[in-house]
Amino acid sequence: MQSMIDQLIALNENHWYTSYIAVLIICVVLYSITSKVLLTTIDRVFKRTSTQIDDILLEKKVFNKLPYLIPLVFIYNLEGLLPNNELIDRIVVALIFFIILLTVNALINALGHIYDSSRYAKKFNIKSYIQITKLILNIFGLIIFVAILIGRSPVYLLSGIGALTAVLLLVFKDTILSLVSSVQITSNDLFKIGDWVEAPQFGADGDVIDIALHSVKIQNWDKTISIIPTNKLIDSSFKNWRGMSDSGGRRIKRSIMIDMNSIKFCSDKMIERYRKFNVISDYISKKLDEIEKHNSDNNINEDGLINGRSLTNIGTFRAYIEGYLRGHNKIHKEMTFLVRQLSPSPDGLPLEIYVFSNDTDWINYEAIQSDIFDHLLAVLNEFDLKVFQNPTGNDFNNLNKNPKS
Repeated sequence: MQSMIDQLIALNENHWYTSYIAVLIICVVLYSITSKVLLTTIDRVFKRTSTQIDDILLEKKVFNKLPYLIPLVFIYNLEGLLPNNELIDRIVVALIFFIILLTVNALINALGHIYDSSRYAKKFNIKSYIQITKLILNIFGLIIFVAILIGRSPVYLLSGIGALTAVLLLVFKDTILSLVSSVQITSNDLFKIGDWVEAPQFGADGDVIDIALHSVKIQNWDKTISIIPTNKLIDSSFKNWRGMSDSGGRRIKRSIMIDMNSIKFCSDKMIERYRKFNVISDYISKKLDEIEKHNSDNNINEDGLINGRSLTNIGTFRAYIEGYLRGHNKIHKEMTFLVRQLSPSPDGLPLEIYVFSNDTDWINYEAIQSDIFDHLLAVLNEFDLKVFQNPTGNDFNNLNKNPKS
């Protein structure tokens, strides 16, 4: 190496440009050898291990910039050899610092990927913090890089930035707001990756797939992706369905519209038929005893159904729904369980079912809900009830075919 440097000094005395060419050739050779030996060795060693951490370091190319350091260190040690040595030293040191900065950035990316692969990622997302760390690191790195190039202290440049504070706040306004929003999301556990979030004002309704510093990505149910600025989402209202998933129950709230013309008192023949329904047989017996006792205590003539208390087909059907749902193995028994009538409307009498399924999966939930109403609509005729339905074209055709004389 000493003889090589001596030759370069001799060349420098005659032709300075020859020195640059020689140094350049040596740097290329050093880089090629270092790159091949260093990276190949690291690759072979890491691939023999069972852990995935080193594989991630390779994937994120953490070590790929290190071979550049050897030629730069070689140039830096050529003191007094090249013309404009002071300027070249500053450039070389700045480049060395720049390569270290790139390596640190790649290492931070790798650490973030390692964390995302761990079981803690679902509980606490750090992507926003990684991005802001890289932003701060690169800003100060850029200041130090420029300071090295111009031969000044970084403090000199930092003192000048104070006068530009207002401009910097304006430039980084969105970043600052996004950082505050990210802290709010994490500290208050507003949502996390995998949560079902609904934000109608942004046209978003689906699962959160990414939480970054500046944006939140939501994959909608139609597989489109809504990208929402983090601070905009926090400033507006949104619905997080995680509570439903964590509770273990998903609400079923749907009404059957009963044609009020089909509502009536139960005749003895109807009651005998209802006794054969296992779901409400005990209810019928208990209710009849209660009605008989009430009418007897109040000396009510039972010849007319309108006198005293009597069973109705709508009340019996409501009891049937309750009994049927109580025995359903997909209905959550410890959550709100309600079968009720709502106010009559021009579309009939709403008979609302307000219960919770014990399966929160969307597909299973819809199947459970459909099976329940399939059964109830099919059994409705057994209680001499009819579903209200607006007249259709066939109804009017039938009227035209059978006009009243």
